[in-house]
Amino acid sequence: QVQLVESGGGLVQPGGSLRLSCAAYGFTLDQGAIGWFRQAPGKEREAVSCISSSDGSTYYADSVKGRFTISRDNAKNTVYLQMNSLKPEDTAVYYCVTTWGHHYCSGYTPSEDDYWGQGTQVTVSS
Repeated sequence: QVQLVESGGGLVQPGGSLRLSCAAYGFTLDQGAIGWFRQAPGKEREAVSCISSSDGSTYYADSVKGRFTISRDNAKNTVYLQMNSLKPEDTAVYYCVTTWGHHYCSGYTPSEDDYWGQGTQVTVSS
């Protein structure tokens, strides 16, 4: 049974930082790319970042480039999203997702049938 568990969300002031974690169970990080998506109230879910399970290559949405960094710790079977210089528009529920056997980030569009975490709330506000 594949399970992804996010943690690390919270309330932070603009300009602050948070590190989100996505711990994988029943699945190892070499078996599929891990993506981070977010959904703000009243908005569509959007891709934020992704890390390949094959070569470690990464993807970032233009809105977070230079501020967010994705990484993985294979020993802990966990993917991290370091978020710096946070802005109010980063406020959303953040989800990690994986698809068994899909190793690359290019064109990665997971469906509802893929393995999603439960989400973690990030609120950026003064």
